[in-house]
Amino acid sequence: MATDDISVITLHGDIDHDTIDHLRDVLLFPHGAATARTVISLSAVTFIDSSGINALITAHHAARRSGGWLRLAGPVASVLRVIQIVGLDSIIPCYATLPHALAA
Repeated sequence: MATDDISVITLHGDIDHDTIDHLRDVLLFPHGAATARTVISLSAVTFIDSSGINALITAHHAARRSGGWLRLAGPVASVLRVIQIVGLDSIIPCYATLPHALAA
């Protein structure tokens, strides 16, 4: 989905070593980022491990190189906890809801 030149990618289920290749394909096609401005909705993600965190950081850097940004939206409590523990929210802005991320 795209809104005002902002891509919205909605992820579901677990983001781990079993799903990371597909996630990279989605986040880094074809020239380094889905678009220069991307919001990733995490509201349906139930688990994220270090491989998922690393993929998000890579996508963030790719977006920045192309003059854009990456934002995270609506993580459930358990996913938000991991994001906060590893400090990802200090690198990539994280918003409580998708509308908040789109409006920021």
